[in-house]
Amino acid sequence: MCVGVVVGCGQAAGRYGAGSVFGVDVEVILRKYGGDLHRRLSMRHLGADRYGTWLGAVAGTVVELGTPGKSFTTEHATVRLVPPDAWWVALFFPQPNPWDVYCDITTPPLWTGSERVTMADLDLDLLRARADRRVEILDEDEFANNAAVYRYPAEVVDTARVTARRLRVEMSAGTEPFGRHCEAWFAVLTTQEPDAAPGKPA
Repeated sequence: MCVGVVVGCGQAAGRYGAGSVFGVDVEVILRKYGGDLHRRLSMRHLGADRYGTWLGAVAGTVVELGTPGKSFTTEHATVRLVPPDAWWVALFFPQPNPWDVYCDITTPPLWTGSERVTMADLDLDLLRARADRRVEILDEDEFANNAAVYRYPAEVVDTARVTARRLRVEMSAGTEPFGRHCEAWFAVLTTQEPDAAPGKPA
C-alpha cells in the first residue's frame, strides 16, 4: 500500500499538469528526438504520489504509431508512472504477463495543462522479467544510431546512459516504485472510483 497519494491533485503545469482531475483522459505522446511521432495513446489519470503521476489504460487501448495509418491494440491493462523532472517513464503490466515493468528512457515529460504529456523517446529501454527480476537494456544499437542521426547533445547521451544503468540496478533490486507499489494503482484502474485510491484519507 502506498503512502501520500493525492487523487485529482492540482500540480504545477509542466511537471504534473495543471489542475489534474481523477478520471480525466490524458493524451500521452512520445516523439523521436527530431520531433517525429513515435507513439500516441489515451490513458486515464488515476492520481499522484511521491513518485509522480499515475495513468492507466484498459486492455484494448489503441496505440497510434509514427508510421501513418499504423497502430496496435494492447492485450493487457497497463499502468504508467510519469515522474516529474526524470529522464524516464515506466509502464507496468499485470499478471499473467511474463514481463512486469518496461521503462522508456526519455527527455523529462512536459505537461500541457492536465490532459497532455509529451516526451522524446531516446530509444534505450529496460524490460524486467516477472519471475526472477532479470532486467535487460534494449535497443542500445538503435540508441547509438539515432544519437548520430538526430545529433543528440553529449549531455543527453550521457544522461540517458547513466539513467539506464541506475534504473537497471533499482529494477533488479525491486526498489520502489519497482516493487509492489503499482498494485494499488492497478486497483484504482480496475475500480475507477476515487475512494479506492491507495492512501486516500478516510
